Amino acid sequence: MPPKPQHFHRAALFILLLFFLFLLFFYFFHPSSSSDRPDGISPTVAQRLFLALSSGANATIAFHLRALTLHPHLAGTPAASVLVSYVLSHFRSAGLRAFAVDYYPLLSYPASASLSLLRSDGSLLKSLSLTEPADPFAAAVPPYHAYSPSGAAVAPAVYVNFGREEDYVVLHRMGIEVKGCIAIARRGGEYRGAVVARAAAKGAKALLIFKVADLGGVERGTVLLDGVGDPLTPGWAATSDEGGERLGTEETDVKRRFPKIPSMPVAEVVALEILRTLGGPTMPLEWKDELRLAAESGVGPGPTLVNFTYQEDRKLAKIQNIFGVIWGREEPDRYVILGNHRDAWTFGAVDPNSGTATLLDVARRYGSLLQSGWRPRRTIILCSWDAEEFGMIGSTEWVEQNLGLLTSKAVVYLNVDCAVQGDGFFAGASPQLDDLLVQVMKQIQDPDIKGTTVYDTWVAKNGGVNKIERLGRADSDFSAFLHIAGVPSIDMFYGDVFTGYHTALDNYKWMSEHGDPSFHHHVAIAEIWGLLGLRLADDPVLPFDYLSYATQLHEHATALNILLDEELSLQPLNTSIDELTAAIREVLEEGQKLQELEDNEYSGSLRRRAFNDRLMLAERGFLEAEGLQGRPWFKHLLYSPPEDSESKFSFFPGIADAISQAANSTGKEAHFSIQREIWRVARAIQRVAAALRGELI
Repeated sequence: MPPKPQHFHRAALFILLLFFLFLLFFYFFHPSSSSDRPDGISPTVAQRLFLALSSGANATIAFHLRALTLHPHLAGTPAASVLVSYVLSHFRSAGLRAFAVDYYPLLSYPASASLSLLRSDGSLLKSLSLTEPADPFAAAVPPYHAYSPSGAAVAPAVYVNFGREEDYVVLHRMGIEVKGCIAIARRGGEYRGAVVARAAAKGAKALLIFKVADLGGVERGTVLLDGVGDPLTPGWAATSDEGGERLGTEETDVKRRFPKIPSMPVAEVVALEILRTLGGPTMPLEWKDELRLAAESGVGPGPTLVNFTYQEDRKLAKIQNIFGVIWGREEPDRYVILGNHRDAWTFGAVDPNSGTATLLDVARRYGSLLQSGWRPRRTIILCSWDAEEFGMIGSTEWVEQNLGLLTSKAVVYLNVDCAVQGDGFFAGASPQLDDLLVQVMKQIQDPDIKGTTVYDTWVAKNGGVNKIERLGRADSDFSAFLHIAGVPSIDMFYGDVFTGYHTALDNYKWMSEHGDPSFHHHVAIAEIWGLLGLRLADDPVLPFDYLSYATQLHEHATALNILLDEELSLQPLNTSIDELTAAIREVLEEGQKLQELEDNEYSGSLRRRAFNDRLMLAERGFLEAEGLQGRPWFKHLLYSPPEDSESKFSFFPGIADAISQAANSTGKEAHFSIQREIWRVARAIQRVAAALRGELI
């Protein structure tokens, strides 16, 4: 055959080259749900595999919990470092990039304490024990209140019931004051630090707190006031053990966070020994509820005296946060953060290591997905916090250290503290995450009832209502993320009340025999937690539904309107909510269109990323740079803790504070302070509406 023309060979080679380039493009950029993607398995398959890895997870979690609770591990003590190595090793064995970050906050420990009952002439009647009956070998740190100041008092005792304002009103009507006395309070629903502060404001010299039906346990806890994080480094991280910038303990912003009188938790049997000696007016019948006291018991003061001494050891201590990172393949600069604290007052089987064991199982499952070829679209960070029990210190120091990055790059924070402390699922969330949480709950089998989902049981328990709480409290590690950085957050757990809370009864024996013997509740939390992480890390369009926010704000405004008088106007608030609702509807329509875009549409991918940023950053609009009036560390104007711990408000904390303060003032000044806070909230809502639209105001 005659030779082919040279131009024919060139054309053939050109066609082959084009075909080869097409194959390369198809292989690397064609969106596929099969496992032949360069990034491995698809998000949908990854979610199915994640749930399939539940087989045997209960035994794995039980193994972790047993190892984590062999010894007490209070933050800043030598025993705490053992768990650092344990968590680090399991993060690394799962294939995560794992590391620890050290901080040096001011922590508080007990040095010595004594308690005795004296006759009216000052002679010894009986020495009283400050040990924990449930911990006969004194394996844990003795019961105490962290940050209680050193002090001593010899004074008559007065029983103040729960130590609420209404309880002091009852005593006042009976002609009883606590000034110059030692107050005895039973533990209730209010934060213990607030009970101590109120007793101090009433003039008490000291406070003893006990729990009814404590089963021999004594509840430890912090009494640090108003705020989160290291009290000496508000707004910046305590990264240096010596020589770093710190406030002095006598500075105003520090002193206000420390209680003014010493306090101590005591066993119920010890408190009853004191209460049985009290004279004075007869105790109200409702105050005797569940107390083993005679019908004629008095509230005091005296005639006996209580001799109480406490010596605090307050010092800088090393704490360690641990991180396990899975870098995102397409948006490595967008962070989906899952966190749980590791430190415990005693053995911590419930609080917090039911959550730590569950976190390690989530890490194991994510590691298996990595081995299958999966990589998330966005970066996932697993966090094991330290010193949460002292006031959310570990998480707050990290947020303060990385505030610039987190405010611009954090998508969400998913918190689990006590993963399991009983029956029944509970959840709190930023409203735009409600719908996603419900979707995930509908995918998870209920651990107690076959053939039903967690969602089915949860809704039935709540009378057919989707009862997701709001996070207007500061009692776990979501606080710094939401209240300081404005990162949308979720907090979830099984079980409402745990009688062994912060006592030596919080051990593996209780969990394995009573709390969750099958560990199936732990598995359910792992499934919900991990699946939420996968959806938020992999969904092309972030699954944020701001319509829930609009609905919630309308409900808040209606509730507020009932409480305010006619001289105050809610019009700016209602107008801003209507503006936000309109913006949300526009965003919903835009989001539906972006859902249909293919991953290989470059311009579409950029539009989707910009849209996701608007969804992610909108929550930051609710922050006020200077924070709440007199409380600059709380910046979220919708969901931060109110100043008054007895406030009925779980929203609009600035307005709640102004209403509480108005009780002590009159006329135009009181009305103006409330109206000013209403305007502040209205402006914040307008900022969020503009952020969702992507507009400058």
